[in-house]
Amino acid sequence: MLKVLGAQIKEFKKDSILTPVFMILEVIMEMIIPLLMASIIDDGVNAGNLNHIYKIGGLMIVMALIGLWAGLMGAKYGARASTGFARNLRKAMFENIQTYSFSNIDKYSTSSLITRLTTDVTNIQNAYQMILRMAMRAPASMIIAMVMAFSINARLASIYLVAVLFLAVCLAFIIPKANQYFRQVFEKYDDLNASVQENVSAIRVVKAYVREDYEKDKFAKANQNIYNMFLKAEKLVVINMPLMMVTVYGCILLISWFGAKTIVAGGLTTGEMMSLLAYCMNILMSLMMVSMIFVMLSMSYASAKRISEVLTEQTDLRNPEDPVTEVKDGSILFRNVSFAYNKDSKPVLNDISLDIHSGETIGIIGGTGSAKSSLVNLISRLYDVTSGELLVGGIDVRKYDMESLRNQVAVVLQKNVLFSGTILENLRWGDKQATEEQCIRACQLACADEFIQKMPDKYNTFIEQGGTNVSGGQKQRLCIARALLKKPRILILDDSTSAVDTATDARIRKAFAEEIPDTTKLIIAQRVSSVQNADRIIVMDNGMVTAFGTHDALLETSPIYREVYESQTGGNADFDQNGGDD
Repeated sequence: MLKVLGAQIKEFKKDSILTPVFMILEVIMEMIIPLLMASIIDDGVNAGNLNHIYKIGGLMIVMALIGLWAGLMGAKYGARASTGFARNLRKAMFENIQTYSFSNIDKYSTSSLITRLTTDVTNIQNAYQMILRMAMRAPASMIIAMVMAFSINARLASIYLVAVLFLAVCLAFIIPKANQYFRQVFEKYDDLNASVQENVSAIRVVKAYVREDYEKDKFAKANQNIYNMFLKAEKLVVINMPLMMVTVYGCILLISWFGAKTIVAGGLTTGEMMSLLAYCMNILMSLMMVSMIFVMLSMSYASAKRISEVLTEQTDLRNPEDPVTEVKDGSILFRNVSFAYNKDSKPVLNDISLDIHSGETIGIIGGTGSAKSSLVNLISRLYDVTSGELLVGGIDVRKYDMESLRNQVAVVLQKNVLFSGTILENLRWGDKQATEEQCIRACQLACADEFIQKMPDKYNTFIEQGGTNVSGGQKQRLCIARALLKKPRILILDDSTSAVDTATDARIRKAFAEEIPDTTKLIIAQRVSSVQNADRIIVMDNGMVTAFGTHDALLETSPIYREVYESQTGGNADFDQNGGDD
């Protein structure tokens, strides 16, 4: 884990080295000052030597200024190192997430990934800065002060040693207990973020069903869980402060008591006594810092582990050693294909064998849960087949360079996403080099140009995040146009005309047939009218292909297809003529 995280320090290694160097320099200056103060008292004040007071006083000012400068430099380089480290962690995590297959993403919730990129990285940033500064300063200050104290009077300095051991035992009891609660806190953060994300993304449904109070209660429970966990941890951690103060004041009293007796006996000077008291505060304050470092490390350990999981997660899908980069045509061959989402789950596709020719229009129909989407997800290798072979352009999809394959397979989903930006910027996701004329032509084919022309800024109209300022049918048509700009060998429409009226649906299908005849088109639909003019139609049920043929042939041979057709063309016919833009 440390190796994985440490690799992200990268260009900030110099800052990470300079920070502790300056912190140790600051400590050395601070440790010299009590010795100089003792010299002023013993050799200056007591001896009545004013020159010595001026000389040593001037030296103390120089030491203090050097210490101040070193502290400022340590803070500067520490801030640069920790913020740079956090930046690199976020960048590395995000880049690795982009390589994930769908099965990898399924292991983590969206809210969990957001928490790891934000809250967890902030914890690591704070911990790293504390390690570079306090973790160097506190132990160095404590050790040097202890050495100095023993050099003045070993018998009195042994009081510090006992105090350090006492507090170390107390910390050894407190920290592991608190650490258990801190580990649980960040899991609760995932639940909180999930509640917020779900509420905001579905705010229209929440308001439509007047469920604001329910959502508030749900959020309050998640928020209260975090509060409770932090409270339990903090109750343990705050014990550290009274223990520390009791120890500090106890040491001061003991040093003062025994120190005074030693001065009277002639074994200690007044200046040395003052130095011991100064070192007392240094030692115990340093120990307090060390205890806070342990608390911070306890909090950050859980975050470090969660970040490391994201960084070390390897995608299930990888390019072969010598990948094929050109897709010859849009032919698709399923050869005894079965598929399950993971090893322990039941297969969702069973022994699928299909031969689809390049340029064909293929309809896919079946009930909810019949695995229609799972079937087409295999074509662009969003998942790998569990058994059997899937060939595109005559070559197994596992032999292709994934980017090259996916560039030739355009997918339009039922719930497609538009990003914040202009219509043109969204369209150019399909081809970033596309001219405005090419974008307009793609929109004409997708029957989107007509409503775009009615907008105030036409193709420069700004689309809100998620496409909230366009209707469902408009959003689907924009996504179809975006897919067409890829000029794909294979175009998959996964129920992507469900929000447009039947007349517009027919116009889109006609445009496809006339304008992109060489592109293989797979149309998943619930409406028979959307697929009945396809070259052939796949009928699916319970993860299996029950029939494959033309519309007329299926009416005679497939009971499932005939039942769907009759239900939609009989008394329950689909009369939707303009529902797409309502």
